[in-house]
Amino acid sequence: MSNEMSPIDKAKFVAAKQATEYVTSGMKVGLGTGSTAAWLVQCLGEMVREEGLRIKGVPTSTRTAKLAREVGIEVITLDEAKWLDLTIDGTDEYDANLQLIKGGGGAHLQEKVVATASDRMIVIADASKKVETLGAFPLPVEVIPFGMQTTKALIEETLAGMDVLGQEVTQRQAGDDPFVTDEGNFILDLHLKRIGAPQTLSLALNQIPGVVENGLFLDICDTVIVGHGDGRVTVRDLSDDGGAEIHFNVLDDTNIFADLND
Repeated sequence: MSNEMSPIDKAKFVAAKQATEYVTSGMKVGLGTGSTAAWLVQCLGEMVREEGLRIKGVPTSTRTAKLAREVGIEVITLDEAKWLDLTIDGTDEYDANLQLIKGGGGAHLQEKVVATASDRMIVIADASKKVETLGAFPLPVEVIPFGMQTTKALIEETLAGMDVLGQEVTQRQAGDDPFVTDEGNFILDLHLKRIGAPQTLSLALNQIPGVVENGLFLDICDTVIVGHGDGRVTVRDLSDDGGAEIHFNVLDDTNIFADLND
C-alpha cells in the first residue's frame, strides 16, 4: 500500500475516526468485521495505548478478535459481556431508512447477534455504500452444510414469489473450496438486484429449514457515519431528519495505518 492515503482509505479512516467520538471509558463495544471496521479497531487501539481509554471489545469474527488483541484492546465474549453499550460496524449497502445489507465478509451472523445485543448500532461507511433501494449487493444467506443443495432449491422457490428483480443463487467460494464461516457453515449469495419488500423477504428466508441467518439488517442501525475522500464526514441519525456534516483534516502525505489491507 502506498504511503499516501487513497481517497477510499481516507473516507474509511475519517468515518472510523468520527465513530470513536461515541466511545468512552468503561464501555463494552461490539467490534465489526471488514476493511472499514478494521480502521475503527486501529483507531480505538491507538486511544487505548496513548490516551488510556478503557473498553472491553466483543469482536464479530476471529479476524477482528486477532486485530483487536494486536492493538491492545481487551477482548471478551458476548456471553461475558451479556449486553453492550454500542456496536460499530461497516456495511455493504444502506438506504435512506438506515436499513442494511451486510455479510460481504461472511460474518453477518455474529454481526447481527452482537448488534442486536447493543443499546445502539453505528455503521461506518464510504459514500459508495448508499443506495436508493437495497439489493444491488448480493444478499448473503448463511446455511448449514447438511442438505445445502436442498436449502438452495427452497430459497430459489421462495424467491419466485418475492418482490425482487433477480433470482440467481450462488454458493460463495474461497478459491477452489466453499467459503466456510466461523460457525462452520456455508454462504449462499442471492443476486436480487432490487429488494422491494425487505421485511417480507427476511422473514421468509429465515423460515426455510437449513437457513441460519440472512444479511438484511432491518431496524437495527441507529446512526450511519459516512466518510468522503476529501476528508468530510456526514453523520445521519434516525433521530435527526437533516443529518449533520463534520469536517476532519487528514494528512495527505501519511497513511498512518499502512499495514491495513482491504
